[in-house]
Amino acid sequence: MLLGVLAVWDLRVELQLLRDHPTWTSLAAGLWNHPLAVVVLLLLPSMVRRADRLP
Repeated sequence: MLLGVLAVWDLRVELQLLRDHPTWTSLAAGLWNHPLAVVVLLLLPSMVRRADRLP
């Protein structure tokens, strides 16, 4: 969960730009400039499910 919070924190400026001026270019720039944050957000559901199964 902490990784997800940190990933969103890393993307906060791009999310603000997307909220103010939603364009495909701003979306692509945000994904391109923050690949680790994007990967963490994509894999977060899998990591949470795996953590729930641990004893």
